[in-house]
Amino acid sequence: MPLASRPEKISLANKILKQLPLADKTAVWGTLGTIRPLLSFEVERDVQSLLDALTGEAVDYRTIIHLLTNRTNGQRQQIAEGFLAFTQQDLLKTLQAAVSGNLETAVVGLLKPAAQYDAHEVKLAMKSPDGATLAEILCTRTTQQLREILDFYKHDFKSDLEADIESGPNGCFKDLLLALIKTSREKYSGVIDYVLIEQDAKVLVDAGSGLVGRTDERKWIGLLTQRSPEHLNRVFSLYHKMTRLQMEEAVVKLFPNNTQEALLTLVSVLRNTPLYFALKLRQALKGPATSHKTLIRILISRSETDLLSIRAEFRKQYGMSLYSFIRAETHGHYRELLLGLCRAEDL
Repeated sequence: MPLASRPEKISLANKILKQLPLADKTAVWGTLGTIRPLLSFEVERDVQSLLDALTGEAVDYRTIIHLLTNRTNGQRQQIAEGFLAFTQQDLLKTLQAAVSGNLETAVVGLLKPAAQYDAHEVKLAMKSPDGATLAEILCTRTTQQLREILDFYKHDFKSDLEADIESGPNGCFKDLLLALIKTSREKYSGVIDYVLIEQDAKVLVDAGSGLVGRTDERKWIGLLTQRSPEHLNRVFSLYHKMTRLQMEEAVVKLFPNNTQEALLTLVSVLRNTPLYFALKLRQALKGPATSHKTLIRILISRSETDLLSIRAEFRKQYGMSLYSFIRAETHGHYRELLLGLCRAEDL
């Protein structure tokens, strides 16, 4: 192949990939996660490795961390089942007795089924309430994942999430959370509907023509939770042309408190999901209110989904790799676990 033709062909490939939804990019590239199924996986071997690491003269943290961060969530569940069958002991409780602090929080997150981990994070966020965390989890999970979260929530807390939302938050914040768990988002067909884009932008303009308290919140919530991200980004651009306001500015102007926090999260996710998570990871360790729980949740929940894309956005935004950032801001075995999830430097 002539060298002169390579950039042109690479550029064409990139253009094609940019037009694909994220799920299709995953199909093309294999996976955008940092953790992939171990092909030589053997439950019995891993159970024995954990037993050896836990029953020696001193706990072998490196072996435990290496094993947990090199297995998918599904494989970790098989290890937990095998450990219980072989020892009659619960692996999670056994490991919790050996670790503490942020390391314990991360180990618990890795060993719970993904949907159960999310359900517990949702329950914790409902107490505050933490609009950003609730919106982050509820709007970045698939319909099937949401069903599983609702099932674990009901099983573990003997309560229905929808009923808890109905009896908890008030006003449009409640309407937004209910819409996020009940509405199926439209899939992008690949066809740009300019008529619908103009119609939706006008709906947002008209519904937001009042000040806080006089906005037609339901129309905003309906559009933002129903339409596809590709369509909504075009709506956001037209809305800006019509009002001179970016969508984030409009949300701040029109919505109060928890609703504002949740909608800002939703808009950021719709614009660019990996960028949203890259910014959140930076804020988790460098923001005005550091949150190791947020750092752990994002790294675990995105490790099999799109953490490679998040790493790329992080480097683009901050001029350093996520790996280097974590290495500089954390320490000890906790740092080893986080770096295991992040996987590698981005040079």
